[in-house]
Amino acid sequence: MSASTPILVVDDSQTMRSVLLTHLAGLGFTDVDFAEDGGSGLEKIKQKQYGLVITDWEMPQMSGEQFVKAVRQQAGYMKVPIIVVTTAAARGTSWLAGASAFLRKPFTQTGLGDTIKSVTTTY
Repeated sequence: MSASTPILVVDDSQTMRSVLLTHLAGLGFTDVDFAEDGGSGLEKIKQKQYGLVITDWEMPQMSGEQFVKAVRQQAGYMKVPIIVVTTAAARGTSWLAGASAFLRKPFTQTGLGDTIKSVTTTY
Protein backbone atom coordinates (compact mmCIF):
# COMPACT_ATOMS: atom_id res chain seq x y z
CA MET A 1 0.00 0.00 0.00
CA SER A 2 1.52 3.30 -1.04
CA ALA A 3 1.42 6.56 0.89
CA SER A 4 -0.86 8.02 -1.79
CA THR A 5 -3.50 5.26 -1.47
CA PRO A 6 -6.85 6.93 -0.69
CA ILE A 7 -8.12 6.15 2.81
CA LEU A 8 -11.62 6.80 4.15
CA VAL A 9 -12.09 7.27 7.90
CA VAL A 10 -15.67 7.00 9.20
CA ASP A 11 -16.17 8.05 12.83
CA ASP A 12 -18.76 10.19 14.58
CA SER A 13 -16.14 11.59 16.99
CA GLN A 14 -14.18 14.65 15.83
CA THR A 15 -11.51 13.78 18.37
CA MET A 16 -11.06 10.28 16.96
CA ARG A 17 -10.97 11.61 13.40
CA SER A 18 -8.19 13.99 14.48
CA VAL A 19 -6.27 11.18 16.20
CA LEU A 20 -6.55 8.99 13.11
CA LEU A 21 -5.44 11.83 10.84
CA THR A 22 -2.39 12.46 13.04
CA HIS A 23 -1.48 8.77 13.12
CA LEU A 24 -2.03 8.28 9.38
CA ALA A 25 0.00 11.38 8.55
CA GLY A 26 2.73 10.10 10.86
CA LEU A 27 2.71 6.85 8.89
CA GLY A 28 3.13 8.85 5.68
CA PHE A 29 -0.40 8.66 4.26
CA THR A 30 -1.39 11.78 2.35
CA ASP A 31 -4.86 11.10 0.89
CA VAL A 32 -7.29 10.79 3.81
CA ASP A 33 -10.99 11.65 3.62
CA PHE A 34 -13.48 11.69 6.48
CA ALA A 35 -17.15 10.95 7.06
CA GLU A 36 -19.04 11.63 10.28
CA ASP A 37 -21.38 8.67 9.94
CA GLY A 38 -22.06 5.55 7.90
CA GLY A 39 -24.47 7.22 5.51
CA SER A 40 -21.94 9.91 4.62
CA GLY A 41 -19.28 7.22 4.30
CA LEU A 42 -21.39 5.30 1.79
CA GLU A 43 -21.86 8.45 -0.27
CA LYS A 44 -18.09 9.00 -0.34
CA ILE A 45 -17.29 5.48 -1.51
CA LYS A 46 -19.74 5.92 -4.38
CA GLN A 47 -17.71 8.96 -5.51
CA LYS A 48 -14.16 7.68 -5.02
CA GLN A 49 -12.34 4.34 -4.93
CA TYR A 50 -10.58 3.94 -1.58
CA GLY A 51 -7.80 1.46 -0.94
CA LEU A 52 -8.56 1.25 2.80
CA VAL A 53 -11.56 2.04 4.99
CA ILE A 54 -11.24 2.65 8.73
CA THR A 55 -14.52 2.82 10.65
CA ASP A 56 -15.84 3.14 14.15
CA TRP A 57 -18.15 0.35 15.30
CA GLU A 58 -20.48 2.31 17.57
CA MET A 59 -22.08 5.15 15.62
CA PRO A 60 -25.55 6.66 15.71
CA GLN A 61 -28.05 6.21 12.85
CA MET A 62 -25.97 3.55 11.06
CA SER A 63 -23.84 1.24 13.17
CA GLY A 64 -20.39 0.11 12.13
CA GLU A 65 -21.83 -3.33 11.48
CA GLN A 66 -24.45 -1.92 9.12
CA PHE A 67 -21.82 0.26 7.43
CA VAL A 68 -19.37 -2.60 6.87
CA LYS A 69 -22.11 -4.82 5.44
CA ALA A 70 -23.25 -2.01 3.13
CA VAL A 71 -19.69 -1.32 1.94
CA ARG A 72 -19.22 -4.98 1.08
CA GLN A 73 -22.29 -4.73 -1.18
CA GLN A 74 -20.74 -1.90 -3.23
CA ALA A 75 -19.08 -2.68 -6.55
CA GLY A 76 -15.31 -2.71 -6.14
CA TYR A 77 -15.37 -3.01 -2.35
CA MET A 78 -15.63 -6.75 -1.74
CA LYS A 79 -11.88 -7.03 -1.11
CA VAL A 80 -10.95 -3.52 0.04
CA PRO A 81 -9.54 -3.81 3.58
CA ILE A 82 -11.82 -2.48 6.31
CA ILE A 83 -10.40 -1.87 9.79
CA VAL A 84 -12.89 -1.50 12.65
CA VAL A 85 -11.72 0.68 15.54
CA THR A 86 -13.75 0.70 18.73
CA THR A 87 -13.76 0.52 22.50
CA ALA A 88 -16.44 -2.17 22.34
CA ALA A 89 -15.82 -5.89 22.34
CA ALA A 90 -16.99 -6.26 18.74
CA ARG A 91 -14.25 -8.53 17.42
CA GLY A 92 -16.53 -11.49 16.63
CA THR A 93 -19.33 -9.51 15.06
CA SER A 94 -16.94 -7.32 13.05
CA TRP A 95 -15.55 -10.42 11.31
CA LEU A 96 -19.06 -11.64 10.58
CA ALA A 97 -19.96 -8.28 9.05
CA GLY A 98 -16.99 -8.48 6.69
CA ALA A 99 -14.29 -6.45 8.41
CA SER A 100 -10.66 -7.29 7.66
CA ALA A 101 -9.26 -6.35 11.08
CA PHE A 102 -10.24 -5.07 14.49
CA LEU A 103 -8.27 -2.45 16.47
CA ARG A 104 -9.25 -1.64 20.04
CA LYS A 105 -9.20 1.99 21.20
CA PRO A 106 -7.00 3.47 22.50
CA PHE A 107 -4.28 2.48 20.04
CA THR A 108 -0.88 3.79 19.08
CA GLN A 109 0.42 4.93 15.72
CA THR A 110 2.56 1.79 15.63
CA GLY A 111 -0.46 -0.40 16.37
CA LEU A 112 -2.42 1.26 13.58
CA GLY A 113 0.51 0.88 11.19
CA ASP A 114 0.90 -2.80 12.06
CA THR A 115 -2.81 -3.39 11.50
CA ILE A 116 -2.72 -1.60 8.14
CA LYS A 117 0.27 -3.71 7.08
CA SER A 118 -1.48 -6.91 8.12
CA VAL A 119 -4.57 -6.24 6.02
CA THR A 120 -2.92 -4.70 2.99
CA THR A 121 -0.45 -7.54 2.51
CA THR A 122 -3.39 -9.93 2.49
CA TYR A 123 -5.13 -8.18 -0.41
